[in-house]
Amino acid sequence: MRFSHPVHAAALAAAIATFACSAAFAQKKYDSGATDTEIRIGNIMPYSGPASAYGVIGKTEQAYFNKINAEGGINGRRINFISYDDAYSPPKAVEQARKLVEGDGVLLIFNSLGTPSNSAIQKYMNAKRVPQLFIASGASKWNDPKNFPWSMGWQPSYQTEAHIYAAYVLKEKPAGKIAVLFQNDDFGKDYVKGLKDGLGPKASMIVAEESYETSEPSIDDHIVRLKAAGADVFISVTTPKFAAQAIKRATEIDWHPLQIVVNVSSSVGAVMMPAGFENSQGILSANYAKDAGDPQWADDPGMKKFVDFLAQYYPDGNKRDAATVFGYGAAQTLVEVLKQCGDDLTRDNVMKQAASLKDFQPDTLLPGIKINTSATDYAPIKELQMMRFRGEKWDLFGDIMNGNLTH
Repeated sequence: MRFSHPVHAAALAAAIATFACSAAFAQKKYDSGATDTEIRIGNIMPYSGPASAYGVIGKTEQAYFNKINAEGGINGRRINFISYDDAYSPPKAVEQARKLVEGDGVLLIFNSLGTPSNSAIQKYMNAKRVPQLFIASGASKWNDPKNFPWSMGWQPSYQTEAHIYAAYVLKEKPAGKIAVLFQNDDFGKDYVKGLKDGLGPKASMIVAEESYETSEPSIDDHIVRLKAAGADVFISVTTPKFAAQAIKRATEIDWHPLQIVVNVSSSVGAVMMPAGFENSQGILSANYAKDAGDPQWADDPGMKKFVDFLAQYYPDGNKRDAATVFGYGAAQTLVEVLKQCGDDLTRDNVMKQAASLKDFQPDTLLPGIKINTSATDYAPIKELQMMRFRGEKWDLFGDIMNGNLTH
């Protein structure tokens, strides 16, 4: 009888142990919504109701995932994108979130739109430990990993953006009288807080504030009252339908203040075109994404990919609509996160990878603006650049700004 040499036996045992460990490490891990062939992604959009202009975001994302599936999916897995309408109603959003998590068994809910709707489902999502990822809202509350580790925004926060507008007004119109129209919910109030914080000791420059409800058919009376306050600066914290109304009404009553519209209502296709290009001249805003209708991006590789994508997968999409650009960039970011997850498609790992993005730049972001996150930083995009509407497009000016307060 022959016996193995003890050294050989030890080496063999070590090799077996290493193999077993490697096999265990390489083992696929799944939570509900993920399999060898599929990743189920949930989404909630206002396809109807007062914010229906944003429904384009969900349609763009569906088209982008169709593109990814046509190219073989993510690590061989097909994306099943399940998107429901909440009509911009928080109670309906709660109903749809429960349906997605408990009925459809999605891995995560991605880029659902609106501050009120996402506020309504935030505690539920965190209690269920289901990622509420890349929320389509700039509320500052999404950057709170300590208290809400399963909720993360995507775009710059409303307060950060408002700080930039405050800095601009203080510099360019230090004796100005500011009128603010804002939506009467967390979306509007976040901007107003950021504006007042940004103005600091000069917050008294705000001489009039008018809030509106999304159920109002028109905000014309609010505009009349703001003009009557003697304001020569008008900051419109509104969603697209009401932003367009405000621009038109101000022109009709011969009120021509320095006007700023917030980024979420800077869409050429959804706001300036309905309001009229002639009425929109000189309006200011800030952006972090490129405008596909701007000739300066005609030869930009990223925007060429975006335009080609629309032609092939979403021919009805309007390249001038900021919501289309937004949906594309957000979808690209999610795909990057899912690629980083590899075969560990657990909800824990989804959030871990989402909080580990380093200098990621979707095709549609402005040069110099990149996505960075960490376990203590849930604000993927932090910079914007000011822009002015001229002719039929936005002209960028000034430096990239991060909105940090300096006073």
